[in-house]
Amino acid sequence: MARISKNRKLALSKIEEGKVYTIAEASQLVKEISTTKFDASVDLDVRLGVDPRKANQMVRGVVSLPHGTGKEIRVLALVTPDKEQEAKDAGADYVGLDEYIEKIKGGWTDVDVIITMPPVMGKIGPLGRVLGPRGLMPNPKSGTVTMDVAKAVAEVKQGKIDFKVDKYGIVHTGIAKVSFDAEKIADNAREFMAMINKLKPTAAKGTYIKSIYLSSTMSPGIQVEPKSFLVD
Repeated sequence: MARISKNRKLALSKIEEGKVYTIAEASQLVKEISTTKFDASVDLDVRLGVDPRKANQMVRGVVSLPHGTGKEIRVLALVTPDKEQEAKDAGADYVGLDEYIEKIKGGWTDVDVIITMPPVMGKIGPLGRVLGPRGLMPNPKSGTVTMDVAKAVAEVKQGKIDFKVDKYGIVHTGIAKVSFDAEKIADNAREFMAMINKLKPTAAKGTYIKSIYLSSTMSPGIQVEPKSFLVD
């Protein structure tokens, strides 16, 4: 049997066994049980009553968190020369087209989000084998293929995230950092859950939100009452 560390024992002692917390309580508690020396991410895991194998039950979307994620997002803008300055002014970390396409073909993927334009998707399509498995392929549905490059870059930099349910019916995403105030963690969580509820597939039967857990990097999970996102 694996030995439980002193820090994990301490964290577990602060979580009341069998209790389901409100999002306000969980947002404060997650700060108290985080013992990492770095500014840990705060994650939300939502188990949904959907069958992701069926196209009409896939849950995927984008949401702009009111307080951002606290994570520095590296953005590559693959754009034509006339859009380069626009992308740079909006905060893109890397801007260009052909030279970056060649770098990606060579295996370079040191970015978090790629934003591009419809007219150049023909050039980017062949990169799917490299970008697809890493979740970096631009997609009109997530707002990363657009003519309004400046807006797309700015939104990503300010905390816009995209997410999708995995094959087990779980949506896992980072919504904040432990250094955030508890109120800001709760605000971000509420915004995220509002979008999850908005995206409920009409084909989904029974209970849609099965369970919600809030945790930080290496901390135990705190179960959260779904109704608290509405009334807390």
